[in-house]
This record gives sequence, C-alpha cells and structure tokens, in this order.
Amino acid sequence: MAATASAADPGTAFKLLLSCPAGLPRSRVSVKFGQSFDRIPHPDAALEESISEIWNQRLQRNPSLYNGTKFRYGGNAVHYKDDSKKEYCISLHLGLTDYRTFVGTNLNPLWEKFLVPYEDDPVRCQHMSNPLGNGAIVETSDQKIIVLQRSHNVGEFPGYYVFPGGHSEPQEIGIVGHQTDEENLAPLTERVSQEMFDGIIREVVEETGVPASSLTDPVFIGVSCREMNVRPTAFFFTKCDVDSTSVNELYSKAQDGYESTKLYAVSVEELRGMSQRMPGCHNGGFALYGLMRNEAKSL
Repeated sequence: MAATASAADPGTAFKLLLSCPAGLPRSRVSVKFGQSFDRIPHPDAALEESISEIWNQRLQRNPSLYNGTKFRYGGNAVHYKDDSKKEYCISLHLGLTDYRTFVGTNLNPLWEKFLVPYEDDPVRCQHMSNPLGNGAIVETSDQKIIVLQRSHNVGEFPGYYVFPGGHSEPQEIGIVGHQTDEENLAPLTERVSQEMFDGIIREVVEETGVPASSLTDPVFIGVSCREMNVRPTAFFFTKCDVDSTSVNELYSKAQDGYESTKLYAVSVEELRGMSQRMPGCHNGGFALYGLMRNEAKSL
C-alpha cells in the first residue's frame, strides 16, 4: 500500500504509508494502543543526548514551549470482518511520545541518523518520535476544498498551504501515560479509536470556524508521511453543508486562526497547483484524496 513521490522542493516530497480510497467509517477503523509501539531509544548515546540539547536550545529561545504528550504512529494492520474478505478494516498501531522528543528526533538536523536502513516503515522509524498528525479534506456544499495558508510566524513551513488539521490529543481522553491494568485496556483502546475521529472534527472546527454540526461523519482515507523528517499524518474526508463564501466568513471568527493567515476554498484543479507548495505530509493528503476520487469514479 506504500507509494512514494518526490518533488523539486524536498519539503513537499511524500510517501503514502496506507491508502484507503473507499473511505473507511469509524466502524472499520480501530486502534491497537500500547507500549510496544513507543519509540525505542537509539543505541548511539551521543545521538540520543542530542535530543535534550536541541530541546534545551529551543526552550532558551522560547520559554513558553510546552512538552505535550502525543500519540506515536507505530504502523498499521489490515484485517477482514469475515471469511468472505469483502470488507477490510484497518487497525492503527499507536504508542505515546511527546513534543520534546519530536523536536529532538524528527526536527533534529541529524534526523536521518535516527533512521534504521530497513524497508518496513515501523522498523525504519523505530528511533523517531513520529507523533501522528491529522488532516482533513473538507468539501464545501459548492464542491470546493478548504485550504489554509500557514502563518509566517510558525516554526515549520511558514507560508505553505495545508489542510485543516493538527493532532489527536491523549489528554483529551485522560491519557498521560501507559497503564498496566488489563481490565481497562479494552475501553481505553475504544476511547483512543474514537479520538482519532473526534480529534479531526475538533481541529477543523478550531481552525476554520465551521460548526461541527455542519460536517458529515469523517471517513479515513489513509496515512501519508513527509519524506523530509518522516513525519506521519492520518487523513480524513468530510463534507460541509456550508458554501465557500460562508466558510470564509466563519474563518474570520475561528478560535485557532493564529496558525494560519488566510483560508482558500478552491477547485480540485486549483488545489493541484497549490499542492506543490504543501508540506510533504499534506501533499500526500492531496494524493490520498485523488485516489479516493478515482475510486468513486470507477464505481
């Protein structure tokens, strides 16, 4: 299911780790959550020490940085509901990581040294923080796609185009660390699975100002990864019953508008041009959307 694309701007190159062009509802996406999917420390002590050094340098420049807990992407598995093998389901493998380790591994100038020379992505990235981001392809009632332009004040990819998104947050469902109580593992895993879908709706609402009640239940379309610093992002598709003019009005009141400076509602053709100025993980999100559209046409 993996595919790769390079680009003139290395920051826009991506790899598709998982593609679900049919668009999977919540009932067909689950999470396997546990410590076995956490990051493995690198055997090189000096490289491992660089994580703290880089974080401390960042803190000195910006004392307000917060070391929040994040879900770590550790791969996925495909399984079938029954023996007919007509309807597949996806299990996302998630552990825990934090912002400090993300800054010290994925954003480390030496990030490539953390990689293991191996084809299988979870093994290749076992020493990386790899927090799982999320992104949404939001289609308005007049068939436009919502795109945001990142502020020039943000640390990563200032001025680039992105889809609404961010991260599903462990704290939102009361997770601060792993638990050893086996009895509570099933309900906890269920909460994490639900947070994957709740989290993306929350991000869309916060970043665009569009009310949650105007959005259809999101469907999961896959996971893309930026080639530069191997950052993974889960992508979803949702429709909005608001037109593009109204979306722009709502954006002016958005709660999380400081990360972006402008909202665009564009056609697929316009989006294709903008995708060349998207961070790789979001460029991959556009590719996943394209695969979803092709699947719908073939039905």
